[in-house]
Amino acid sequence: MNQVKVAVVGASGYTGQELLRILLNHRGVNLVCATSRQYANQYLWEVFSRFRHVPGADLKFTDSDVDAIVSTGAEIAFLALPHGVAAAYARGLVDKGVKVIDLSADFRLNSAEVYEEFYGAAHPDVDLMQEAVYGLPEWRADEIAKSRIVASPGCYPTSILLPLIPLLKAGLLESSGIVVCSGSGVSGAGRKADISLLFCECNESFRAYSVPKHRHLSEIEQELSLAADETVVISFVPHLIPVNTGICSTTHAKVKPGVGIEQITEALEKAYADAPFVRLMGVNKSADTKNVTRTNFVDIGWAYDARTGNVILMSAEDNVVKGAGGQAVQAFNVMFGFDQTEGLWLI
Repeated sequence: MNQVKVAVVGASGYTGQELLRILLNHRGVNLVCATSRQYANQYLWEVFSRFRHVPGADLKFTDSDVDAIVSTGAEIAFLALPHGVAAAYARGLVDKGVKVIDLSADFRLNSAEVYEEFYGAAHPDVDLMQEAVYGLPEWRADEIAKSRIVASPGCYPTSILLPLIPLLKAGLLESSGIVVCSGSGVSGAGRKADISLLFCECNESFRAYSVPKHRHLSEIEQELSLAADETVVISFVPHLIPVNTGICSTTHAKVKPGVGIEQITEALEKAYADAPFVRLMGVNKSADTKNVTRTNFVDIGWAYDARTGNVILMSAEDNVVKGAGGQAVQAFNVMFGFDQTEGLWLI
């Protein structure tokens, strides 16, 4: 198998660590660069003991300088950086012929105005933002394969979009009145010191946050609107749950007159018949985070509430794998002609 030279920029956070875990076990990857200002000149295995004796983990972290990254011969760079920081690296790398998969929010949106509304600053590179492909492999594989920059979807959006897109595309749902309640593990907030994320603050606790306008709403509504071919506005409330990783999303949507559970089932099965990482649980089956953590799977169950005329969609995924690093590697596989599952059979 031919190997691709790969860099991970911002490799010491939770998403960066997950990317390293996957890429070190990927037969088609030659990891040539991992950057971290904090841990520069330390071996990967020194910082993350889980990588001790793992082939390739004797690579040293370096500082994140674009020219230094390019000098390693990297053909593609994963950007595991905060939003607002990734854009500058993306432009420098793309201009020097290095493909980019960005895991921040910098390139997920099509509209500079929407970006400024949700992220509080003008977008630094509108041209590159509009070139980027929204990297949901189940729906954008052809575009991903041809792209030089992919915007990897957010963790919450992945869990919400995958159940809803096929139903909106099939015209089975009303586009208004969609309500989503999601819960995420604490790792979703990133690897940082924050009093609200301390063990004693999170353990034995369950709370909503970023109400009523979480930043991920922007990309969720963008992609749902494209699927429905009309403007879709939803209600979305995220919650912090006292686990390390995992997302559980429950979506309520009104079905159109005459639509029953059979049509819902048929649309989902047709959409994901060939999707290796979407596991359809079936009618009245609830997805459970314990079955998807540390994997690239998303589990989806569904039910029909005859009293309200709503379909209830239940999904679960790992927020740092399918919701971040794993999905990014899935897009990488598409870009370089590997099977989508290469390096991702994590169970």
